[in-house]
Amino acid sequence: MLSVVARIPEGRVASYAQVAVMAGYPKRPRQVGMVLKGLPEGTDLPWQRVVNSRGYIPSRGRWWGALEQAARLREEGVPVDAEGNLDLEGFRWDGA
Repeated sequence: MLSVVARIPEGRVASYAQVAVMAGYPKRPRQVGMVLKGLPEGTDLPWQRVVNSRGYIPSRGRWWGALEQAARLREEGVPVDAEGNLDLEGFRWDGA
């Protein structure tokens, strides 16, 4: 799972479900979120590039992380609006 996230290039995003499928766990998108939530602070893994399947940065219970995720994505050239929405299809990584 982490190896899939590590391959997402700068300026691209993938959904939790997409990462789960690519990692061989097609019915486990929530597990992807739990694993990413548990990463140590300062990790080099590009966790910010994983969003939900509606192109939204979920903030429930983690608003500070959502703000950081949006800021990191903007730095990479992915436009994120004030509510945490982005153009998932326009910036989706195809896995290549």
